[in-house]
Amino acid sequence: MSADLLTPDAVGRFGSGRAVPRIEDEGLLKGQGRFTDDVQPAAQLRVAFVRSPHPHARIVSVDAASARAMPGVALVATGADLLQAGVRQMPVNAGFKRAGDAPGVSHPRPVLAHDRVRFVGEPVAIVVAESLQQARDAAESIWVEYEELPGVVDVHQAVQGTAALCDDAPDNVAAETRYGDAKAVDAAFARAAHVVRLDLDNQRLAALSLEPRAVLAWTADDGRLTLQMSTQMPSGVRTTLSDLLGLKPEQLRVTVGDVGGGFGMKTGAYPEDVALAWCAWKLKRPVKWVAERGEEFVSSHHGRDVRTHAQLALAADGRILALRLHSLANVGAYATPTGCVIQLMIGPWVQTSVYDIPLIDFHYQAVMTNTAPTGAYRGAGRPEAIYIIERLMDEAARASGIDRVQLRRRNFIRPEQMPYKNPMGQVYDVGRFEHVMDQGLALADWSGFDARFAQSRARGKLRGLGIATFLEWTGGNALQERVTVSVLADGVIEVFSAVNAMGQGIATTLAQLVVDVFGVPMDRVRVVLGDTDRGEGFGSAGSRSIFTGGSALREGAEKTLEEARRLAAQSLEASVQDLEYEAGRFKVRGTDIAVDLFSLAARQPQGRIFLESSTTVAGPSWPNGCHICEVEVDPTTGEVRVVAYSSVNDVGRVVNPTIVRGQLDGGAVQGLGQALLEQVVYDADSGQPITGSLMDYAAPRADLLACEFVTRMDESTPCSNNPLGVKGVGELGTIGATPCVVNAVADALARGGHAALAPRLQMPLTPVRLWQLMIGSADG
Repeated sequence: MSADLLTPDAVGRFGSGRAVPRIEDEGLLKGQGRFTDDVQPAAQLRVAFVRSPHPHARIVSVDAASARAMPGVALVATGADLLQAGVRQMPVNAGFKRAGDAPGVSHPRPVLAHDRVRFVGEPVAIVVAESLQQARDAAESIWVEYEELPGVVDVHQAVQGTAALCDDAPDNVAAETRYGDAKAVDAAFARAAHVVRLDLDNQRLAALSLEPRAVLAWTADDGRLTLQMSTQMPSGVRTTLSDLLGLKPEQLRVTVGDVGGGFGMKTGAYPEDVALAWCAWKLKRPVKWVAERGEEFVSSHHGRDVRTHAQLALAADGRILALRLHSLANVGAYATPTGCVIQLMIGPWVQTSVYDIPLIDFHYQAVMTNTAPTGAYRGAGRPEAIYIIERLMDEAARASGIDRVQLRRRNFIRPEQMPYKNPMGQVYDVGRFEHVMDQGLALADWSGFDARFAQSRARGKLRGLGIATFLEWTGGNALQERVTVSVLADGVIEVFSAVNAMGQGIATTLAQLVVDVFGVPMDRVRVVLGDTDRGEGFGSAGSRSIFTGGSALREGAEKTLEEARRLAAQSLEASVQDLEYEAGRFKVRGTDIAVDLFSLAARQPQGRIFLESSTTVAGPSWPNGCHICEVEVDPTTGEVRVVAYSSVNDVGRVVNPTIVRGQLDGGAVQGLGQALLEQVVYDADSGQPITGSLMDYAAPRADLLACEFVTRMDESTPCSNNPLGVKGVGELGTIGATPCVVNAVADALARGGHAALAPRLQMPLTPVRLWQLMIGSADG
């Protein structure tokens, strides 16, 4: 039976390794989802924020008197009000240093700006009213007097001291890191036969989750501040709110219903969440805010935004001798802990990727500008790093004359080197990178490209072939997870995990793992997520949900079954060793004496068999892949069409192939978006965002592809760091697609007589940008 064509009867009997339909989908398709905005408590109040129209200005005064007097207004609060009430400021930096071992700096980030605004869209005041329209009207009546200050949005200008965002950092460098041996790298470059240099931009991106940020807060009957919100990390939100509002953690509860996408953008608490929670606590009434799309574009964390000067040194035979990088990461107006750690540490962890690079000299600087802060976005540092090394590898092939596949083959880390410690001290437990590439070449019919190239040329198109071989780090280095398992008398096995659903199908995958252990139909399994009362945990980020959460659930279920076996032995007056278990039933071997699992639960004092379990995996996982694509470039318009895309992905053991394929292909589409379309743009002179809506920001659509993805999952090299053997998968496609597509366009230009343009390619590769590049080359 095909794994993709299970009959309804078969669905209930299969656990992991099968493409079981998602248990989440029926309710969503019937409109029965429960998103934050679907929750409508009585006496609910609505929120509107007053936001800065300036990229940089001093707040002279805020006059909210007229707003407070308007119909329906329950509360107006300014930054000064929150400061006076004792609301603390948002955390910044993360312990990183500046040059000379000086402490890292960033201006403290207020929940509501009260002295200075530092980016367009920064919240200045909050209005709470009976209706959303009343809140909006009152917000518009608030008069804020600003004194404009010089601003800067370009990272290169920022480090030159054009305008300082923080008095302690006139060069706007919040923090920096150095890794490697600069002298040894200098010597390697001096003796190198080939040196390639590229200036590369990983442009700023918007996360664009289908559901915007949303939060509802109220004081529950037990007197606690309670929130339902669209977030990936309810425990983290609870901790931040507790710290900033001066409440004890037990005074707070955070719950999560359905979440319409996160992509990293919904990790942790935002200033808006804190301000709204404070208002709800003060008013003792439910208060709700749902962001408008325009608010998301200017105030949610953006991703990427790194400028890198990259250099690679190679011996005559193509062996890599050293890698040297200097990156300026635009972390926006406030150097948030997430924004810093992604660019100063996590990205560097994977910078050498699947290649055996002996020497590195890395210099990363986190630079503040008058733009929205950056944070996690699908891949979080790894797409930036892999894009850099893969662009370098293709450029090195062109410069050295060595075939790019052979160049990769000569520099792969070999299986016998595992476990392998890379120059950043990160240990890869397993990996067969050449094996994965060989599968990718066959799947893409690499050797048959010349015939397809000729067909495109006959139609007046440039055709290019791109490849990316790469790995990524997953787990978030939050390697411990707690779960609870309850066998209930009503015939249900209820499990709780602190990992979180956000559209990725995690509940289905967890349920399959429970079926593996207990052998019961899936409709007997109830997965509970997103409630800090049920358990604390890191949440879902860094592709860790199955890697850590699934491993914990599998072990917790096994321990629960063993406890049930012990109880069954007592009930049946038999030894544990004499019991057989199958499909929810214990039986004394060789007899007809038996007890049903759920009947056994009913006999217990609490009417259930309950176990709480904590599992720690041994280390991160290192999924890897080979992505290959073909593009056609129209030389008359610069339009790029992706005409073939295939990938082989080493993701370890696969629990649900359909869900994994959806993650891989969905991620790849986002990677294509970065390569070809997407970019958050600020006007260099005014500091105003000019991509503030979907009329201005180009997101990938179905017509971007002129082909179907051909996706293969390689399960032959399971991860050794967790009991399931799984590797994180949620971000892998995003990481591989971007360099794969750009390398394909570079190849198309080179084959079309524009080889000199390949090093000059900068994302996004929009038609006008490519056309201008080719026309300029022709004119020159």
